[in-house]
Amino acid sequence: MTTTDLAAPALAAGAPRSAGLALDRWRVPFTLAVLCVLPFVLPSQALAVNVLIYGLFTVGFNLLFGYTGLLSFGHAAFFGAGAYLTGMSIVHFGFGWFPAMLTGVVGASLLSAVIGALSIRTRGIYFCMVTLALAQLVYYLALQASGWTGGENGLRGFTVARAGLPGGFSVNLLDPLQKYYFLMVFAALALWFVSRVLNSPFGAAIEAVRENETRARACGFDVERTKLLAFILSGAVCGLAGTLSALHLSIVPLDALSVHTSSIVVMMTMLGGAGSFFGPFVGALVFLLIEDVASLWTSHWQLIVGIVFIAFVLFMPKGIWGSLIALARREGRASR
Repeated sequence: MTTTDLAAPALAAGAPRSAGLALDRWRVPFTLAVLCVLPFVLPSQALAVNVLIYGLFTVGFNLLFGYTGLLSFGHAAFFGAGAYLTGMSIVHFGFGWFPAMLTGVVGASLLSAVIGALSIRTRGIYFCMVTLALAQLVYYLALQASGWTGGENGLRGFTVARAGLPGGFSVNLLDPLQKYYFLMVFAALALWFVSRVLNSPFGAAIEAVRENETRARACGFDVERTKLLAFILSGAVCGLAGTLSALHLSIVPLDALSVHTSSIVVMMTMLGGAGSFFGPFVGALVFLLIEDVASLWTSHWQLIVGIVFIAFVLFMPKGIWGSLIALARREGRASR
């Protein structure tokens, strides 16, 4: 049995209500409950915001890698596109915060449709390399279009101090706590949407493609269409994370599109547990905590992260949360 979060059939069949199955069933409320207390248990509220944003970024990537079985090395293109389009909409066109966010998400979705349509024609390492190459094209396009993107200095000069809401209400985005919960609303909507996708027949289809593409095709699934749609949905969620990053930082660094950002999301997914719902946030938390603590000791904190990553790949390949879910399920079967 895999570590995917599809426990409903087992519950309907009368399986024991183990801790793992309970967390599967209530995965969205559980995730949101943890995110609600995050600003109060982490060393800083800024770190909590980063965990929220990069956790959502990893959720989008995990939809493609963990659930569909497609490893992309170019997902920074969608994260960065969402951030850049949001910032450019504010700087160059004077959009409000919500139209700017909508522009970022729609733009990232369209970009993922183009890159996905070109990438799904390949498999394995060729798929990885094609996504990497196309993402690098987006990176160099942003670098050259300095009049729009700021080039190597990044996009600067925009700050959303307050977010106006219906009814005359507003949120002070200069207050770290208010900003965190404001951004969390969009993360919660994205998590609900991803959970609904995974519980739908389409969710079963993408997992069928992951387990055995040939057999899925023989069963009548349109494999190419399924992979393309999964790619687009993944890009849309990553683009949303990028828009939240732009509102949070009030700048968009060129590194948002770099291969380094693509590699970070792969590491976060592996640390937390590919194919698990809450794993992306665990991976983001562990990675960012190591970065936050290790960077105080040495400028070579990447070496420490690399050692930890290698250790997890060798000794805990399912990741932290994926291993806990697998252990809970084994205990549930043993208690029958």
